[in-house]
This record gives sequence, structure tokens and C-alpha cells, in this order.
Amino acid sequence: MEQTLELLSSQTKKKRSSPTTGATGLEALKRGARRITVDDKAMINCRADLNQLVPFKYQWAWQKYLDACANHWMPQEINMSADIALWKNPNGLTEDERTIVKRNLGFFSTADSLVANNLVLAVYRHITNPECRQYLLRQAFEEALHTHAYQYCIESLSLDEAETFNMYREVPSVADKASWALEFTQSLGDRRFKTGTVENDQRLLRDLIAFYVVFEGIFFYVGFTQILSMGRRNKMVGVSEQFQYILRDESMHLNFGIDAINQIKLENPHLWTEDFQARILKIIREGVELEIAYARDTMPHGILGMNAALFEDYLQGIANRRLIQIGLAAYYPPKDNPFPWMSEIMDLKKEKNFFETRVTEYQTGGTLNWE
Repeated sequence: MEQTLELLSSQTKKKRSSPTTGATGLEALKRGARRITVDDKAMINCRADLNQLVPFKYQWAWQKYLDACANHWMPQEINMSADIALWKNPNGLTEDERTIVKRNLGFFSTADSLVANNLVLAVYRHITNPECRQYLLRQAFEEALHTHAYQYCIESLSLDEAETFNMYREVPSVADKASWALEFTQSLGDRRFKTGTVENDQRLLRDLIAFYVVFEGIFFYVGFTQILSMGRRNKMVGVSEQFQYILRDESMHLNFGIDAINQIKLENPHLWTEDFQARILKIIREGVELEIAYARDTMPHGILGMNAALFEDYLQGIANRRLIQIGLAAYYPPKDNPFPWMSEIMDLKKEKNFFETRVTEYQTGGTLNWE
């Protein structure tokens, strides 16, 4: 975790007003109510006033929002001409390489829409801290940006749009991941669902773990590793650069999700029962198996120095890390990372010039440092 989460003192617990079931921020205004203090705020079940951004309760959430804003980018800024020429060349790529590109663009073009729907239609309603909501709004924009990037790649390569955007209906390994994730959005999106009970608060925590830890923290890694491996071999360099920027965003999403999950646990330790932990482990194991199936589907033969067996080791190692990040014990036997170069790409603290046309730590015009 990048920053230490705020522990609740006994004094803070006494000061905070009683939990409010199902608060969303649409409640009637109370004229003449006392001013809000930091101690009134909480991650869930808080009716302090969801419209008041300050005073901040969670500085880590606000900092993540600022960091995200400082790394804005747009898909059209990336040159796709080399990719277009390579794709049009009948001898430019093998059929296995073309399968990897098409399968991943097919999965990711709809995957980020699933995440955006989950944020906007489900999660945002139940997170009652305004600085966290501020980050969720930025994340929702980035999910739209990622979908835009995949569409831009698909359009640039003149892929069959109907085939690519319908893979989540037609390709089993893609459909299985999408269907698995959709269940958790439908759970929180149910208008009858309200937080405020142990059962429902656990349901919210479970669904946050499903999306942040599994969908964004495990499901993306086969595809990103495959595409970035092609880029390292000077193939599909434009698509690879798009994926590099997207991976940078997704790593920040994951870090925010882990912090939010752990903060909810700190404030609501009664939710983290042994039975609940066992259910979470089962969910993460299901995610690993679905992603291994996706690896086998997209890579039936070993290419690019990779094969499905290596991905099984890689995914189990990632799952162990995710389990530890949310306070559970590692489940899978320890193994060496078969793709150590991915760790360098994912290190957000490491100063790195992703593209020769960008300054280090690419930022928006108002925050650029050219020295």
C-alpha cells in the first residue's frame, strides 16, 4: 500500500454520528445543521454530508485523484502507422500473434465498459466519502478513455468491429470473464440494495474485492503481458504504447481499490469474519482459473517466449500478492516470476519515459516540467 491508512482512534469512534443506512447523497438538505468535521466522515454508511469535499478524511484518496489528473493522455496522440503497415503485411505477423491482438482488443474493448458501469451504476452510490467519490469520478473517465483507446486501435487496424465488440458474447473465455464480473455489478446496482446491515456491508465489500482485486487486479494481466511482450519485440508498437498508458492507469485504480477495501475493513472489523474470508478466497481462486482459461485460449501455442503454463505460474503469484494486500494469507505455492520485466513496467514510482515524444512522468500542460 502506497500510503498508511488512517486508523480510527477510540475518540473518533465516539465522535462519529451513528451509521446511516443506504445514504447516497440525495437526501433532503438540513438547514441550520451543524458544520461537518473530519470525524463525521466514513467510507460507508455515513450521512455527514456527501456534498462536502473538505475537510479531508482520507488524504491518500485525494492524492490519488491529483496523481491521476496529472497523467492525462489521449489515444490519438499515439502514432499507429507502424502497426497499420505491419497488420496489412500478410507476412508481418503469425496467425498466433494475430489471434493475441484480436482476442485482447475484443476482451478489453468491453471490459473497461463493464468497470465503468460498475463504478457509475453501483459502487459510487454506496461509497459515502466525498474524496473517494472524487477519485471514482476520475476513474470512470479513465475507463471511458481506455474504451476509446481500444476502439482507436480497432479502427486503425480496420478490424471487423462487429466481430471484435461481440467477442464477449461469442468467445467462451471472454464471455466467462464478462459474465462472472457482471454478477457483482448487478448485485450492487439493485435499487433495493442498501448498506447498513452486516450482510449488505459484506456484500458491498465482496463486490469491491471482486472488481478491484480480481477484475482489475488479475483479469487484465494475461492480455497486458502478451501485448507488451509484442511491443518489446518491436511488433504492434502503437497498440503496445496504448496498453502501457492504460496499464499505468489500471495500476493506480488497483492501488486505490486496495486502500479503499482496507479502510472499510479498519472501520468495520466485524465484517471480516473467518467465513467471509473463506468466501473471498473462493472468489479469487475462481478469478485465477478464469484467467488461466483465457491464457490457454489466446495462446494455444507457445510464442513470444511465453506459454499458458508460464501464465499459470504468473497468475498464481499475482493472486498471492493480492491476497496479502487485503490481509489474507498466500494460497498458492511460491514460484519465480516468469515475466520479471513486467514489474519494471508497472512500477509507478520509477521515473520512466514511456515514449520518446513524452517528457518523464507525462503530465497535462499546466503541470509539465521540461527541465
